[in-house]
Amino acid sequence: MLSRAADLGGDFTDLLTLADVDELLSTRGLRTPFLRIAKDGAVVDPGRFTSSGGAGAEIADQVSSDSVLRLFAEGSTVVLQGLHRLWPPLIEFADQLAADLGHPTQVNAYVTPPSSRGFSPHYDVHDVFVLQVAGEKHWTIHSPVLTDPLRTQPWADRAAEVAAAARRPPVIDTVLRPGDALYLPRGYLHAATALGEISAHLTIGVHPVTRWGALESALDLLRVAAADDPELRRSLPLGTDLADPDSAADDVAAVLAGLHAALDRIDPGQVADRLRARAWSQVRPQPVTPLATSAAAAALGPDSVLQLRPRLRVQLRPAVGDRVALVAGRRTLDLPAARRPALAALLAGAPVAVRDLPGLAAGEQLELARQLVVEAVAVLPGSPPAGAGQDGVRAWDAGPGS
Repeated sequence: MLSRAADLGGDFTDLLTLADVDELLSTRGLRTPFLRIAKDGAVVDPGRFTSSGGAGAEIADQVSSDSVLRLFAEGSTVVLQGLHRLWPPLIEFADQLAADLGHPTQVNAYVTPPSSRGFSPHYDVHDVFVLQVAGEKHWTIHSPVLTDPLRTQPWADRAAEVAAAARRPPVIDTVLRPGDALYLPRGYLHAATALGEISAHLTIGVHPVTRWGALESALDLLRVAAADDPELRRSLPLGTDLADPDSAADDVAAVLAGLHAALDRIDPGQVADRLRARAWSQVRPQPVTPLATSAAAAALGPDSVLQLRPRLRVQLRPAVGDRVALVAGRRTLDLPAARRPALAALLAGAPVAVRDLPGLAAGEQLELARQLVVEAVAVLPGSPPAGAGQDGVRAWDAGPGS
């Protein structure tokens, strides 16, 4: 799907500019693999653009800005990887997008010198939004050679098919200009060439949670369930000739029957829960400020107000006996069941004062509140988020290149 800037009503300079790219390359101490460089479809050896950072920072794989300059001037494309972990505007953007979509996201930036192409036609195993930030880039899009490829089915395994498909008429042949956006479902072939000036675009990768992921979760449970079957743990008879398929036919049949029986015992709810855990492990809630939050936890009082940490994935499970489980992102907290009403009040979404946490005495309210703040489940509304200065203004608002 191709969308033009005029229809979208703006550009993407609030996310990244060419000046921001220069800042990242020159003063942020980047290391591999946060930077890749490519030219004419081939990736450049990192040794050509990394070096020691000098006295007190002798780590050898730090980006050398002068080496990047030389390679860029020779026509190489600069790829900034993992910007959803590096650049504050994109941290916020990617985290919120993942919360909205329900699928994990990532952000890379591709900066190409005039009239150059970084990568040959290929496909990705995740969905992509292309956001043109600066300059112009000519894109050609071709239909998939494999629909909905999995992460175990990269384009390099089908290089000949991809090359042949790229010679056929494209489904999109266009020039992206600042503010334009292009959506590519996984599997669609694409290649891009910068035109008469430096071109930069963001690729927002959306890693879909798939039925195949559910299948992998089911297989994980199947291995555990099958191991409890003594018949499936038996040794094959002595003298079995594995070169003769017939000699193991009865054992193979018994194994398949045992697997069918084990599969029938698997609870679909357990599969869904394991799929949930896999997806939640790849997404991040709003970052916290460790030092400020630690001090705030120590100073909590009955009038302190808590709210659920923004974009934290949570699930409060039914009590089992005198315990209750609170699933919070990648972790699960085991808590007394008496605290479930207070947890439910916090998870309802609205800010709640410590003194209003239901079902608990005053001392228990403070104890639970401190635990939830230290465990980064709850935050204090109005406190500066990670990336903000002392005046509460986000660091990138006044930084170079913004």
